[in-house]
Amino acid sequence: TRHWSTMVQSYSQTAYFKEYGDVFERLYHDCGEECFLSRVNVKFIKTMCQLLGIKTKISSSVEYTLVNGKTERLVHLCQQTGAREYVSGPTAAEYLDENLLKNEGITLRYIDYSGYPEYHQLFPPFEHRVSCVDLIFNEGPHAAKYMKSF
Repeated sequence: TRHWSTMVQSYSQTAYFKEYGDVFERLYHDCGEECFLSRVNVKFIKTMCQLLGIKTKISSSVEYTLVNGKTERLVHLCQQTGAREYVSGPTAAEYLDENLLKNEGITLRYIDYSGYPEYHQLFPPFEHRVSCVDLIFNEGPHAAKYMKSF
């Protein structure tokens, strides 16, 4: 309730809050009794994907056999899903063993977060380090054109 209240205070004056506010309010309400943060995250991720037109299949690691080791676990998950490429945030370079992925024929690619176009935000100057919720409330149905295609 408190987090949703903060969202309302922060975004109620944006161009698309009236159009999308109910979606997020319902999402917050539906997650209010959830005991596991991972389940809340999945609900939010699936909603964001739907709003942004992202059709990537979402699955959970509990659907697969897991092994120990950070990179070993990723390699095993990639093998089970048939993935030949693993896309990661740049900070993972600190702990991923790139050779383990390479030796299994899995290409490792790091996301480059630079170069995203600026969009209208309620309070200038433009801030790049915000949630995609900010993008949706400010750009609505045009939000996807401000995202990179991976």
